[in-house]
Amino acid sequence: MGESEKRKQRFQRLFQRLSPISAFSKQQARESCSDLSPHFVAMALKDLVREGILDRYETSEQETFAWRNAQVRVDPSHWIERQVSGSQVMAQPQQERPRERLLAHGAEQLNDAELLAILIRVGVKGESAIEAGRRLANSYAEKLSDLRRSGKEELRRVSPAVTVTSYAAIMAGIELGRRVARHEQLHRASHSPITSTHMAVQYCNDVFSGLAISGVQEEFHIVTLSTKHLPINTHLITRGTLDASLVHPREVFRPAIRDSASAVILVHNHPSGDASPSREDLQVTDRLTEAGKLLGISVLDHIVVASEGSISIRETS
Repeated sequence: MGESEKRKQRFQRLFQRLSPISAFSKQQARESCSDLSPHFVAMALKDLVREGILDRYETSEQETFAWRNAQVRVDPSHWIERQVSGSQVMAQPQQERPRERLLAHGAEQLNDAELLAILIRVGVKGESAIEAGRRLANSYAEKLSDLRRSGKEELRRVSPAVTVTSYAAIMAGIELGRRVARHEQLHRASHSPITSTHMAVQYCNDVFSGLAISGVQEEFHIVTLSTKHLPINTHLITRGTLDASLVHPREVFRPAIRDSASAVILVHNHPSGDASPSREDLQVTDRLTEAGKLLGISVLDHIVVASEGSISIRETS
């Protein structure tokens, strides 16, 4: 019998002895598994705690362990398999490892699992960074955009290889990618004049995509435009429920005057996902349009962005 098979049987015996007991001390675990070495039992318990299968409690008198879901019988097969065989990066041919593939062929040639594996960087006992990347990619296959809103413990439940360090790397990678994409969008848009409602909606879809998809409260922005209707800049004016009495023309047009803008586009989001303009949205548009006329700054449009699509108030009113 090979060493891997012997190790597998030791793990199986440990589970057979301990899984019927909802809670136990380290000493009780050692006594129940007296045919296994104390070191083996201690390391197994440590790994089970790290992976969230066991909970650990410590008092001045003893260490106690409890199965996280005592009502459901623990299925150890997957955990044991990873402990015995794992899925280590070094076991792969060098040319198939994610980092080497990125350096040889470029990041765009890697799938989501490989990119995540690079960010995770280091696996844990029984689960490599590659396996962790694969688990995360599978878990978020239909909702990749939700990854940026997931907490550390949520990702750790998917894979024990998501440590504080790797979670920080994943979140930093996502945010950096978002900023690079936004910069590219702004750069492209700044070289194209906005001359129609369709172009205004498209510009706001690109520049305010993050606000449309993940904004949790209403935000009011303006886009300042040159005499040729080229975008100059974007400015956040207010955050909170949009109300005609709260969006003061002074606060709206101050950055437009500072930018020497000839025109502006008003933009705000609907966190509900439905971009249909409200009565307050129409009132804000009318009030600011009149104020802009006095200042010689045209209000070209008011775009409402939302996850279900964006709407031009000029086009609907």
